Amino acid sequence: MNVIPAIDLLDGRVVRLTKGDYEKVTVYNNRPLEEARTFADAGFRFLHVVDLNGAREGAFVNLSHITRMVEETGVEVQAGGGVRSYDDALRLLEAGVSRVICSSLAVRKPKAWYRLLEEHPGRAVLGMDLKEGRIAYSGWEKTSAQSIDTFLQPMIDRGLQYVLCTDIARDGTLEGPNIALYRDLQEQYPELYFIASGGVSSAADLQDLREVGLAAAVVGRAYYEKKVTLDELKLYT
Repeated sequence: MNVIPAIDLLDGRVVRLTKGDYEKVTVYNNRPLEEARTFADAGFRFLHVVDLNGAREGAFVNLSHITRMVEETGVEVQAGGGVRSYDDALRLLEAGVSRVICSSLAVRKPKAWYRLLEEHPGRAVLGMDLKEGRIAYSGWEKTSAQSIDTFLQPMIDRGLQYVLCTDIARDGTLEGPNIALYRDLQEQYPELYFIASGGVSSAADLQDLREVGLAAAVVGRAYYEKKVTLDELKLYT
């Protein structure tokens, strides 16, 4: 299992939200490129970058910061937030992003999402955000009544490989990841590469996630608030 450091961008700053609440923002750095360089210099091969303005407003606000990270650090970036159409996803890919994370697109415009899966295999990551067991989208402010299995199977049929799964109730809380959720998903869909996101609070949590057999885990607040060190994270590069 690899650790992918998270850089969430809001108004050009590195922040974290608590449980997806835009009213509960903690700012960690006013220089996103500086943060990205720290991870690159430490040897991380991938960064997880989210345009939180885009997720809420449906338009890229922080794309210039993401582009600079790609161009100036040499680290691969998986990015999302504000992807509302196939063309939006293509714009990120053309900007140099290695993988595009889509959640709202997959829920609201499945045909466009299926096209992305089929035309760019391995570069489309499903952002499956769960809020009280339901699939959330539009900056986590809306939920779908569709079951997880009904949601996933058509995507698997079209070549889905990567699923970034966030338990919103744990995101930014430092309460520990939902191990049972990730174990159940990995057992039910062994053909998928699951990336856990939300709740990591210690190096022990990372070991628990590794034992579940996940492909990767995104770590944000635990690092920024010094609950886990850069050296501890580097053990999972």
